[in-house]
Amino acid sequence: MREYLKFYIGGQWVDPAESQTMDVVNPATEEVCGKVAAGSAADVDRAVAAARSAFTSWSETSREERVQVLQNILEEYQKRAGDLASALTEEMGAPAALAGGFQVGLGAGHLGTAIELLKGFVFEEQRGATLVVKEPIGVCGLITPWNWPLNQIAVKVFPALASGCTVVLKPSEQSPFTGQIFAEILHAAGVPAGVFNLVQGDGLGVGVPLSSHPGVDMVSFTGSTRAGVEVARNAAPTVKRVTQELGGKGPNIILDDEAFASNVAQGVGDMMGNSGQTCSAPSRMLVPAARMAEAIGIAREAAAAITVGDPQGEFTIGPVVSGAQFEKIQALIQKGVDEGATLVAGGPGRPEGLERGFYVKPTVFADVTNDMTIAREEIFGPVLTILGYDDVDHAVEIANDTEYGLAGYVAGADLAQARAVARRIRAGWVAINGGFDFACPFGGYKKSGNGREWGEFGFHEYLETKGILGYAPDEEDA
Repeated sequence: MREYLKFYIGGQWVDPAESQTMDVVNPATEEVCGKVAAGSAADVDRAVAAARSAFTSWSETSREERVQVLQNILEEYQKRAGDLASALTEEMGAPAALAGGFQVGLGAGHLGTAIELLKGFVFEEQRGATLVVKEPIGVCGLITPWNWPLNQIAVKVFPALASGCTVVLKPSEQSPFTGQIFAEILHAAGVPAGVFNLVQGDGLGVGVPLSSHPGVDMVSFTGSTRAGVEVARNAAPTVKRVTQELGGKGPNIILDDEAFASNVAQGVGDMMGNSGQTCSAPSRMLVPAARMAEAIGIAREAAAAITVGDPQGEFTIGPVVSGAQFEKIQALIQKGVDEGATLVAGGPGRPEGLERGFYVKPTVFADVTNDMTIAREEIFGPVLTILGYDDVDHAVEIANDTEYGLAGYVAGADLAQARAVARRIRAGWVAINGGFDFACPFGGYKKSGNGREWGEFGFHEYLETKGILGYAPDEEDA
């Protein structure tokens, strides 16, 4: 049983203002596996004050000093990789191989990327007699989700620190263990007091006072579109910058060519990873209508190969994060059945032999039309919808017929055609044949948010742009 009853504020582990705690439930067992302190507005006030106090000195550090601090963090992060992986499996049900592999690896990858970018990032540029300066925006409130905890902490904390900002982090109350260990890592790395602060809690107790706090200069939020709207409303009276990475309903256009079978199978596997709990997941597979029957056979076989079970074992996927998430997914699966989609694999209820734990059957629906609920709403579970298209133009039309625009996918043997289709998808992140790049901008169009994370694009979210006129004599006066 883990107990984390202190917050990290001003370089010290401190007691919360109120003696309230939250239970953390292991989704594989449905049993309480830990307890963390639940923060309040008073804790946010204290953390923001610490960050504000540290901002002046941290914002004036040299590039070399900040690079060294980030390198120290990387060393400590690597030392604690095993602890982080164990915490991930326990708090949100990530299978051990995924937790210790891609989940932990994403955090290290983003940190390494930030270090290399910082070494050469252009903070000042002279344009004629004017100097254009990129300066740290100030104190940043960072609110992160439970599904890829380390990834989302990394893409916010590391660019903020690299840019000279100070931060207050609120991890998800459903995956707080990794946030606590992350704070221990930064403390061990010697991050100056007040530069990084951690307050645990829920949205009402910590998220609202953090996003509305007059001492916070910007808020970066990742989560549902509904919650993102509330964060923006809370931030509006203080006119602070808000960046948001929100929901998604990613189209995956499978082109009609010789790679069709392998691309359909790959698409099923990609959707089911992390139990489908990925905002950028390829949740709407688009296939030629004439090949729907073929796609159904391939998808059924691919889904059957996905094993579900105890995340401590060697299974493809574990449980979803919570009972509430399980019930939401079950309701949407039933909605798909009720609305007449063809159930290819999975369906309502737990997988056979798993009577306890928030396990969901890998589910595939075919013959889906884009007006069905399962094609419109983000399910956030291991549920794939397959839709038919008449031609490429029709496929693009269906792909863009959504209120979301976070990610899109194109799979095909003809790279020229895939490139042309990718350009037409209205989303902030479009992958051709499974491409991946830590330096690629990540963020959404429409209700999937605003702003960009990853690589140098993440740096810009934490910087203000200043023009200093007359910085150099005009050539005519020289």
